[in-house]
Amino acid sequence: MLAALAAYHNSFSGPFIYDDLWSITTNSSIHHIGSALSPPSNKGAGGRPLLNLTFALNYALGGMKVCGYHAINLLIHTLAGLTLFGVVRRTLLRPPLTARFGTAAMPLALAVAVIWLVHPIQTEAVTYISQRAESLMGLFYLLTLYGFIRGVTEGGRQEMGDRSNSTSDLQPLPSILWCLASIFFCLLGATTKEIIVTAPVMVLLYDRTFVASSFREAWRLRWRYYLGLACTWLPLARLMTGLGQRSVGFDQGVTWWHYALTSCRSIVLYFKLALWPHPLVLDYGTDVIQSVTEAVPYALVLAGFITVTAIACWRRTAVGFAGAWFFVILAPASSIIPLAGQPMAEHRIYLSLAAVVAGVVLGLYRLLGRRSLIMFVAASMGLGWLTVQRNQDYRSELAIWSDTVAKRPDSARAHNNLGYALAKIPGRLADAIPEYETALQINPDYAAAHINFGNALLRTPEHLPDAVAQFETALRLDPDSVEAHYNFGNALLKVPGRVPDAIAQFEAALRLDPDWVNAHINLGNVLVTVPGRLPDAIAHFQAALRLDPDSADAHFDFGNALLDAPGRLPDAIAQYEEALRLKPDLAPARQILNQLQNPGRLEDNRPTDSSLRQK
Repeated sequence: MLAALAAYHNSFSGPFIYDDLWSITTNSSIHHIGSALSPPSNKGAGGRPLLNLTFALNYALGGMKVCGYHAINLLIHTLAGLTLFGVVRRTLLRPPLTARFGTAAMPLALAVAVIWLVHPIQTEAVTYISQRAESLMGLFYLLTLYGFIRGVTEGGRQEMGDRSNSTSDLQPLPSILWCLASIFFCLLGATTKEIIVTAPVMVLLYDRTFVASSFREAWRLRWRYYLGLACTWLPLARLMTGLGQRSVGFDQGVTWWHYALTSCRSIVLYFKLALWPHPLVLDYGTDVIQSVTEAVPYALVLAGFITVTAIACWRRTAVGFAGAWFFVILAPASSIIPLAGQPMAEHRIYLSLAAVVAGVVLGLYRLLGRRSLIMFVAASMGLGWLTVQRNQDYRSELAIWSDTVAKRPDSARAHNNLGYALAKIPGRLADAIPEYETALQINPDYAAAHINFGNALLRTPEHLPDAVAQFETALRLDPDSVEAHYNFGNALLKVPGRVPDAIAQFEAALRLDPDWVNAHINLGNVLVTVPGRLPDAIAHFQAALRLDPDSADAHFDFGNALLDAPGRLPDAIAQYEEALRLKPDLAPARQILNQLQNPGRLEDNRPTDSSLRQK
């Protein structure tokens, strides 16, 4: 839709940030379509094969060019908006609502869809690339419901609202196909994100509210369909086995009780942001409510909302369904199952927002009639402008984390990530260090901040001992941190006599994550310098190239290793040529090839222990 394009026209150049690095840039499984359907469980797309496949398709079409990833995100969001339009329009034509809204079903559905599309809180699910998980799952969730609606309205009699006893459970062929499509979309959602687990529940509630006379009647008429929906829980359960590696579950250091108290605050804030989207924050940090007293105001507000929703659901009203839509979809992430790393995140309201928007739009229309339509146009324009402004915050890592620190100055993670963004900018290392120090003042046990602080210190030779100390602290806090082992290995390469220890750290990193391409490359480079370990080095370069055949660095370093292998000179030349094909400006590869083509010595251009590249 043009409204979505207008709101997100300035989002296409935003870089990969934060979880994007985990889900995309370091996720070698997306480099091959074949491996994309088996994402590593310790990556952001772990347990979400269809999501990972969409990233792989992006990679196949444009590598790591962010524009394509943003374009697909916007396409998914737009398709979800179109599906929402269809759901709302057909719902307004159902017997419980058609008397009040039927004559204006088209403009009202359009208003709901457009406002939902351009609402600025949706930027986290659209502009933030890795949150495609939320928008893609949302699309399949809406398609599941839309397929059901079409399925029960293609049969003629029920289209007219006849709820009398049916003489047969058989439905016309188009109706059956729509129901099968609904089940298929739910299955696709199960391979995208776990929140789809609530879709069968919401479809059944929709059936009972707008179609059947009761849950019993809905089951009697469509029990085969509901069994089909329920069957989608089986593959979902299988895919959820790795959730613990994504900071989800009761073993993450946060009790269910404290997380429930925190969820009271989160849900109330989601509702507030749906009505008044300011301030928007990329990362709310890990703050968890510890006392009942702190949670009481939020719990009282939430209890009031839930009570109204429960009464409205019992009376089979549209208000009840809308309230249930808001709460049920939020429940998996905002109830008692701890998501310790991120108790609150704006992308979680992606689908739930539709209930709030629909409630406001229909309420204003009932109060003001067609005069409200001009208000909806104005609201769409205003919210779209706010979305354009919010997209500006995503224009760079520095911009988004500066914005986050300004809004959440007590967040250790925000300061750590701002430091990371500053450290990547030439000449800004001195500005990054205070951010790491602030993060560690707020949370001395923050392993990631120790790692990043260590990497910053590693860039100045006089601070090498301090860098080593930071990595040692990180490993003491988190012995299973792949990043800590890997970066500690890089640091130890610079300490005289610590090469064996560096090898041990790279090997530890690869035990934890066998698919880390750069760890294979760095370990290969080290092993080349160790007498008798050349075969092992070659094996690591081969592993790196299996994982990422398009890595110019891996091809170049493999070529260097093959020069030391008897009889492998032609293979070394082939590796240099491939490195140059992938990276034509790789000068060392071109220099070595030139010398191979012209008799002379190579030693002056071969890498030495002190020149090992650290990826």
